[in-house]
Amino acid sequence: MKTLKDKLREKIEEARPRTKRLIKEFGDVVVDKVTIAQVFGGMRGLKCLVTDISYLDPMEGIRYRGYTLKEVFEKLPKIEGNDMPYVEGAFYLLLTGEIPTKEEVCLLVDEFRKRRILPRYLYDIIDSFPQDSHPMTIFSAAILTLHRESFFTRKYNAGISKMDYWEPTYEDTLNLLAKLPEIASYIYAKLYRGGNRIISDPNLDMAGNFAHMMGKESPYDDVSRLHFIIHADHESGNISAHTGHLVASSLSDIYQSISAMINGLAGPLHGLANQEVLRWLLSMKDKMGDNLPSENEMKQFVWDTLNSGQVIPGYGHAVLRKTDPRYALQREFSLKHMANDDLFKYVDLLYKVVPPILQEHGKAKNPWPNVDAQSGVIQWHYGVKEYDFYTVLFGIGRSIGITANLIWDRALGYSLERPKSLTTDMLEKIANASK
Repeated sequence: MKTLKDKLREKIEEARPRTKRLIKEFGDVVVDKVTIAQVFGGMRGLKCLVTDISYLDPMEGIRYRGYTLKEVFEKLPKIEGNDMPYVEGAFYLLLTGEIPTKEEVCLLVDEFRKRRILPRYLYDIIDSFPQDSHPMTIFSAAILTLHRESFFTRKYNAGISKMDYWEPTYEDTLNLLAKLPEIASYIYAKLYRGGNRIISDPNLDMAGNFAHMMGKESPYDDVSRLHFIIHADHESGNISAHTGHLVASSLSDIYQSISAMINGLAGPLHGLANQEVLRWLLSMKDKMGDNLPSENEMKQFVWDTLNSGQVIPGYGHAVLRKTDPRYALQREFSLKHMANDDLFKYVDLLYKVVPPILQEHGKAKNPWPNVDAQSGVIQWHYGVKEYDFYTVLFGIGRSIGITANLIWDRALGYSLERPKSLTTDMLEKIANASK
């Protein structure tokens, strides 16, 4: 049976001629136009990046390699007795575009197990941070510190061919992904559990071992599988994905690129939405005297929130025009495992009343809930109540998709990213000339 690396090598050899042909024969074909609003607006909606790994459809949500999330969760192999697929299987799919067999996934699980041990100095680095440090800062620094282990850097310095850049990048990726749960759980133990570390279990898969090291019983292993997979990728234009791609385009290694990605994810406009939703829900619950409001009372609360100039956290999306499938998957899990949870009852009631109100309000292009509307609620239910740590969980998941993209960036020889800037005077001249 072929290994994942052998399968990936075949896929790369098939893809390279397609990329070369497009550049050589159709390099001057116009793909999109650029408006002044896009220049000032963070290039929103501008079609200028390439990824075959995921695509965000406005009506169907994110697709991984052409599969809807519902199909991904149905088709990927699962551990017997569990509802959620192996995270390693999702990585296999993102890399190759193929649904792996159970045997192929188990080989990859074993490969991750061999690579998960952290060097001693990494524990020392984490321990050296002040106790009031933000977990994302420690997470980023720990990943960056692993640069000294970079296989790609050693090969590059030795004079490796450009055509082979993807291979050491692949090795670095597996080494990093295998270690992320170990790093994250140790940071959690340092900051929130008095340094009481739980040793890794060599018999468990990536997400199952993370749940074990977090000290959580089943079904938190499935919570982790669900969380990591739905957050794995979201096209390549979001801040974390684009940051990873941008830094890697300079031939920085995986550790440097993913550390930078984590820093982008740490910003309040990107990775902090789920904790903002949770804060809002807890505040609402407090205002309600811990009582579940009636449907009419909830409607009034939502209207009061909107009329005060605030938004409803967890609702709306820049691209989606239907309920986020990632929300739907979490809702399905919550109805099965935590339907009587007080906070989930609030989430459930909001799901019934908010969309019609936002439609009537008329300002939201998408009145439906997104992934953040209940991801924090699930973590809270299972005892992970430290808001700041939620983005670390996001970072583990997002690293899976971004590293897959970076391997392909190296395989297809994507260029150093270097867009051209204009001055405000130039833009004013362009604007005046258009009158």
